Amino acid sequence: MPDLDDAHSTACATTAHDREDECSQRQAASAAPAAAAADGGVGIVTPRDFVCTTPFTFKSGQVLPGFTMRYETYGQLNRARDNAILICHALSGDHHCAGRHSAADRKPGWWDHLIGPGRAVDTDRFYVICANCLGGCSGTTGPSSIDPATGKSYGIAFPFVTINDMVRSQKRLLDHLGVDQLHAVIGGSMGGMQALLWAILYPNFVRRVLAMATTAREGAQAIAFNEVGRQAIMQDPAWEQGNYPADGGPRVGLAIARMMAHITYLSDASMERKFGRRKRVTTTTAHGENPYSFDIQFEVESYLRYQGQSFINRFDANSYLYITRALDHFDLAHAYGSLEQAFAPVQAETLVVGFTSDWLFPPEQNREIALTLLRAGKRASYAELATDRGHDSFLLESPDLYRIVRGFLEREHEFVLDFSI
Repeated sequence: MPDLDDAHSTACATTAHDREDECSQRQAASAAPAAAAADGGVGIVTPRDFVCTTPFTFKSGQVLPGFTMRYETYGQLNRARDNAILICHALSGDHHCAGRHSAADRKPGWWDHLIGPGRAVDTDRFYVICANCLGGCSGTTGPSSIDPATGKSYGIAFPFVTINDMVRSQKRLLDHLGVDQLHAVIGGSMGGMQALLWAILYPNFVRRVLAMATTAREGAQAIAFNEVGRQAIMQDPAWEQGNYPADGGPRVGLAIARMMAHITYLSDASMERKFGRRKRVTTTTAHGENPYSFDIQFEVESYLRYQGQSFINRFDANSYLYITRALDHFDLAHAYGSLEQAFAPVQAETLVVGFTSDWLFPPEQNREIALTLLRAGKRASYAELATDRGHDSFLLESPDLYRIVRGFLEREHEFVLDFSI
C-alpha cells in the first residue's frame, strides 16, 4: 500500500515536544478517542501518519529525503513522559496490534488479547505505541511507495533495509511523540530482534526489554526458508523485476511464499491436532469420488491456500523481499565482533521468553541471549513456556504468558543479580 503523499498529510517536526498537539491535529489520519469495548479492550482506534521531512540515511549509505510512518497509540503519555511501551511487530505484522478500526471489524489487532485496560500490557498505566516498520506496506514508506523523483513506485530501487534502519526510524517517531524514556520495548520474532537492538542503540532511553521467540542472529535454516520464499516471488513472471503495477504483481509467488513460511510458524503437533489427515470433499466423477487429482483433498491444504490468498490481499511482494532480507542480515555477533560486545552498552533489564515447540527460533537461541547478557554483567532473565503450538505461540492467547508479561512490566522493585548461587 503506497504511503500518503504530501497532498493528503502534513509534515511534522520530529523533535519538539510542545508541537505534538499541533501536529496531531494537522495529521491526515489522526487518532480517534478509543471507545469503550464490550470485551474490555482499547475499543475503536484510528491510525496516525508521522511524516518525517528530514533525510534518513540507511545503514547501506542510501538516503531517503524523508519518510512516512503509520502508527497507533493506546493509553496516555504521563507528565514525566516515561510510561511509554513500544510494541515491535513481526515479519507479517503491522501497526494495528490492538482494538478495532470500526465496529464492523471481524478481527481486532494482532495482539489485542495482550493489550488494553487491565490486561498484561495495561493501557490504564502505560502509553502503548506500535508502528509499521520502514520498508513495509501498511502505510509506512516502502518499495510500493511513490518515489517523488520519478512519480512511480520505488520497487527494488528502494534502499536496502536492515533491522537497524527500522529501529532508528522508530526513534524519530518517538522523539516526535515527546517520549523521553521507554518503560519497555516488547516484540516477538522480528519484533524481538528490534527490541534487542533498541537496548543496544539507545541504552539510556530503554528501561526494560521483553523479547520473545527470537534470536541474536538469523541461522542457516531460517535464511534457507526465506530464500525459497523470495525465489517463489522472483520466479513468478508477474514480478517483472520488481516493477509490477499497483494492481498486479506476483500473486501466485507471494501466496506460495506465505504458505511455506506459515508452516515454519506452526509445529507438527499443532498441525496434527488441528488438521490431522482430515479430508475435504474430493472431486467426484460418475463413479463417485476421485482421489487421483490435484484438487484440494486435505483440510491442511485448504488452510494453507487460504493463508496464501488472504496474505496477497494485504501485503506487497517487494516488501516481503526486503523484510526477509533484513532478517537474514541480522547477526549481532558479526556486527559487533561478539555477542558479549554487542550487549556491552545495554542498561535495560531484559527478559527473554522461549517456547519449547518453536523450531524456527528454538529455545536454545533465546536462552543464549539471556545467558550472554548475564555473562556481560547485565540484568537478564529467561522464561521458557511448554507449548506445542510452535513459533506463533507468542501471538496466541496464553494465561501463563500474560502473567510473565504483567509481572515483568509492573514489578516495582529493582532487579538484583545474585552471583553467589
